[in-house]
Amino acid sequence: MSTRRRAREISLQVLYQFDLNPSAASIDYKPFLYARLKDSASVVFSKALIEGVSEHLKQIDEFLNQRSEHWRVSRMASTDRAVLRLAVFELGCSDTPGPVVVDEGIELARRYGSANSAPFVSGILGRCLDDRELLQQTIQEESHPTDA
Repeated sequence: MSTRRRAREISLQVLYQFDLNPSAASIDYKPFLYARLKDSASVVFSKALIEGVSEHLKQIDEFLNQRSEHWRVSRMASTDRAVLRLAVFELGCSDTPGPVVVDEGIELARRYGSANSAPFVSGILGRCLDDRELLQQTIQEESHPTDA
């Protein structure tokens, strides 16, 4: 397993915990990262994913709600929701090639979700990939609001 894939997997576990138990977000999760990830670059990558999703959660969920037909983010399975949030953040805030992000999201859904998770995640991430530029603009504008 690649180090970035492992970092995504550990990030997913932390985000899943935050989703199920919002008070866990105030607990220091970094010891968990250091225990599970062996190199500092993976820890840095995982931490960036976790903090980025947490910081941009509202925009990510709005983006997902607009691209998921007949589903609201709040009604999705917790695992699927965490995978989608992670992938959408990476699409919006990294230079990782879009197809790689989508493939990694599908693999996480296949590994941690239900039998229906991989096709569900694939469909939504395909729509998100089509709108990657809009996603990047949305997150950048949110991160750097202009002063009026």
